[in-house]
Amino acid sequence: MSTPAAIDLPEQSLKLAPAPAAEDASSRRATMAVARRLEVSSLAFWITAIALLFGGTVLRFHSSASMKGVGFDEILYRVYVQVMDVRGVMNYDDATQAYLAGQSRPNAKAELPPTRFLYIFSGYLWKRAAYGDAAPVDLKKAGAIDRDPALCSLRRVSALFSVLLMAAAGAAAWRIAGRAAGLGVLALMACAPLQIHMSQHAMIDGFLAFWATMSLWSLWENLRQPGNARWLFVYSASLVCLVLTKENAFFVFCALAGLLALNRWTKWGKLTRPLLLATFLAPLGGVVILVTLAGGVSNFVNVYRLLVANAQHLDYAIQTGDGPWYRYLIDLMVLTPVVLCLALAAAFRNWRESNWTPYVVGFVAISYAIMCNVRYGMNLRYATIWDFPLCLLAFSQIVSFSQAAKQWGRQIVIALVALLCVQELSQYHTFFVREGLYELGPYDLLHAVKILKDV
Repeated sequence: MSTPAAIDLPEQSLKLAPAPAAEDASSRRATMAVARRLEVSSLAFWITAIALLFGGTVLRFHSSASMKGVGFDEILYRVYVQVMDVRGVMNYDDATQAYLAGQSRPNAKAELPPTRFLYIFSGYLWKRAAYGDAAPVDLKKAGAIDRDPALCSLRRVSALFSVLLMAAAGAAAWRIAGRAAGLGVLALMACAPLQIHMSQHAMIDGFLAFWATMSLWSLWENLRQPGNARWLFVYSASLVCLVLTKENAFFVFCALAGLLALNRWTKWGKLTRPLLLATFLAPLGGVVILVTLAGGVSNFVNVYRLLVANAQHLDYAIQTGDGPWYRYLIDLMVLTPVVLCLALAAAFRNWRESNWTPYVVGFVAISYAIMCNVRYGMNLRYATIWDFPLCLLAFSQIVSFSQAAKQWGRQIVIALVALLCVQELSQYHTFFVREGLYELGPYDLLHAVKILKDV
């Protein structure tokens, strides 16, 4: 594997950007000096990375959420795993037929479709490996939630892929912006409240975020290393898995396609014909697999038609899933205010210093523009796909702050990242331990931070 495209945050763009104006030269020299002071030896890097991975893994696999019940989504995913366990993968279209029959009834409320195959299949594999033929447990009995094979398997899958996402985000930051960025992003992702929350329940959004992050990272690598067959395979496989996970893959695909279109002007790398073909053929391959599993094109189309139609009548979605275009900004400001503020500052400052900045900003902006226009379809859980870009931007802004400290820059960066991690864990405790939230509707978020109060 080749060396990262950048040694550290600002240095890569110095070779690609136009010559800076005279008044910018001193600022760039100061930034480069900070970058050199942030260089990490191989031994220290790996020791720190392993420690952060271990800590993040403990936070995810240790049951810390005070909400100990079973959510609506979890019940449905559990049923799908049980159907697959009884009927087998080859007869999985039985679940599609049952879904169509139930959702075709008058005044039916929207339910999660069985086409979210990859997450369900992963839960099925975990169940077979860990519990074999064990029968389901009556969830009404005391302690049954922690003993039900299907539910426990799904929750372990969520925790595992949250760990994988944390590791992938750190590795991607290292490849894109250098070792220091890799450690900084790894630390921030380890403590991200939304990531820990996703790992505690049988929720699909953290699982989707892993494949979205892998797609974003591998696209960058393919642009920087045209003709690299390994990265092209990773990119193609990530897109297929993305489509097999959830219909929200459409948002990620549009953002990636938008980045390829912008590459003509931004010059992140070289767009090759194999890369362009993979961008469109790999998702198409995922759709073909879903059509086969659903039992045909007609079933596949009807699943999504009924999902969209019935979602317009779902009481919870109507109550909590709408709002203005800045709805996600408000929700993120309540949950992770410091990371969001730092990321926004970096998004408007670093374009000339780091050519990766418009890349990650473009991904967030394009997907955001689509997601904020889905009627009754906004939920903070969907923002997990932005955790990696926001953490990378936030870390770059911390590095920018440290320039004024000169020889103390490294210590300042470490201290600020540590303080931010503590603040993120405090936010997790507030929302998911003290308040015990499961769903993340605006009322619950504002109530948790005392902006709204019971009277």
